[in-house]
Amino acid sequence: MQKKWWHGKVAYQIYPKSFQDSNGDGIGDLRGIINRLDYLKELGIDIVWLSPIYCSPLADQGYDISDYYRIDPRFGTMEDMDELIAEAKKRDMYILMDLVVNHCSDEHAWFRKACEDPDGEYGKYFYIEDLKDGKLPCNWRSYFGGSVWEPLPGHPDKCYLHLFHKKQPDLNWENPKLREEVYKMINWWLDKGLAGFRIDAIINIKKALPWKDYPADREDGLCSVQHMLADAVGVGEFLGEMRDRTFEPHEAFTAGEVFNEKPGDLPNFIGDHGYFSTMFDFNETICGGSPKGWYDARPVTPDDYRRCCFESQRKIGDIGFLCNIIENHDEPRGVSRYLPAEGCHDAGKKLLATMNFMLKGLPFLYQGQEIGMENIPFHSIEEADDISTQDEYQVALAAGLSPEDALNAVARFSRDNARTPFQWTAGTHAGFTTGTPWLRVNPNYVRINLEAQRKNADSVYQFYRRLIALRKNTDYADTVVYGDLIPVWEDQKNLMAYYRRSAEKSLLVIGNFQNEAQRVTVPGGWKRILINNLPELETDGNAITLAGWQAVVLEA
Repeated sequence: MQKKWWHGKVAYQIYPKSFQDSNGDGIGDLRGIINRLDYLKELGIDIVWLSPIYCSPLADQGYDISDYYRIDPRFGTMEDMDELIAEAKKRDMYILMDLVVNHCSDEHAWFRKACEDPDGEYGKYFYIEDLKDGKLPCNWRSYFGGSVWEPLPGHPDKCYLHLFHKKQPDLNWENPKLREEVYKMINWWLDKGLAGFRIDAIINIKKALPWKDYPADREDGLCSVQHMLADAVGVGEFLGEMRDRTFEPHEAFTAGEVFNEKPGDLPNFIGDHGYFSTMFDFNETICGGSPKGWYDARPVTPDDYRRCCFESQRKIGDIGFLCNIIENHDEPRGVSRYLPAEGCHDAGKKLLATMNFMLKGLPFLYQGQEIGMENIPFHSIEEADDISTQDEYQVALAAGLSPEDALNAVARFSRDNARTPFQWTAGTHAGFTTGTPWLRVNPNYVRINLEAQRKNADSVYQFYRRLIALRKNTDYADTVVYGDLIPVWEDQKNLMAYYRRSAEKSLLVIGNFQNEAQRVTVPGGWKRILINNLPELETDGNAITLAGWQAVVLEA
């Protein structure tokens, strides 16, 4: 594996709508991000990914783009964007944008022209099919529920494909003219000084054609899109072309949202000449999922979490780097998901941070993770803004759950959990806005907020700063960044432990995911404690007794 400039960095995702509002309209904006760059620098962040800020009707919170070349006025202006890029560079920071090119908005000029003339040039930018005797081309289910096919506006005899929301028509990557438009747009942004992109839902750009039905997997008579993706062949031709025409000439950093890669494909995706620089590890986020829906998902146990992390580490080996995440804008808060209720406190949050952050790969924090933000309580489905939550609630009701049980089931996984405003202070609206927040603030902001944690040397925030400092410490950086990962004590319940070893040093990372203490014996002992989430560590010779929810990093 070739060493890259970004390997030793730390990345951070901003959900702009909920990060910092600068003008009192209740919506976070670019000026708010600019005003908080020094905070990110203080934390130790190098790479910043912005969720979409392009013009959008926000049917899917910006992932439905109506103009790739304009900043949505809700977030600011192109001058604000240029200033953000420039100010980040002054601080040796890199800005990434979201690249959403599996689909656009139905309000994009391309789709409007396609509706005017489905058989014309722009009709071929999308998947538009004739309805034959009223029958849809296939029985695939949209990611957001219902058929992937929707009647084409103005043409009741035709329909268009949307794997996501009906206001997100899929772009036809089989059309070389469409691909040229995408590459032109990517290069335009990179020429402006953007460092690269996080690449959204990219596996979906290749469809298994011709259209065909798969066995229905729910009472609605539809099937998951995953069946089609398993049959789709040739996505690498598109991704390799995109890399060669855009990313590679600019030496851009790219992080792919990749699910469903086929066995043996990892070198093609993130090897030394991969389609992307890196890709996110979603092994933990999909754990416990059910094809029936969120209501049927099972909780992720500490042993599940350990297994998923180690599976990914073994799979990647020395092929390349993964982005290691605890949460993102599409997931619930990680501390509410991976920690049982009795462990969702400061010690448990620091434990989870340690076990994730010390894995081999690029640590990718999500806004609020560094202060231990938690899921928000739901009292009714009317409080849900997220379209996935609303759909899964109906799925749960259809499965026979009571309204109360259905709400509790979907609340665990709602994307709104991660989209609530950042909790800056204990003041009004958590210091996010002087107006009315677009999405309600988690009421626990009075006890979980940055202002308080900045003043507390033992806070979750200060603990994350220590983890980041260790990664960048010249004495340990080579081991933390490039050292081999060697799991140990994998059969010990509720214990996660692994070595990070380089030619120069050996680090041992251990975490106890339960209330009761656990004891391990370290062959050869250790030299010093580098990280400890509790005040003391009980030792007896080469034996260590970890208290409940304790995590340590030892130089062995």
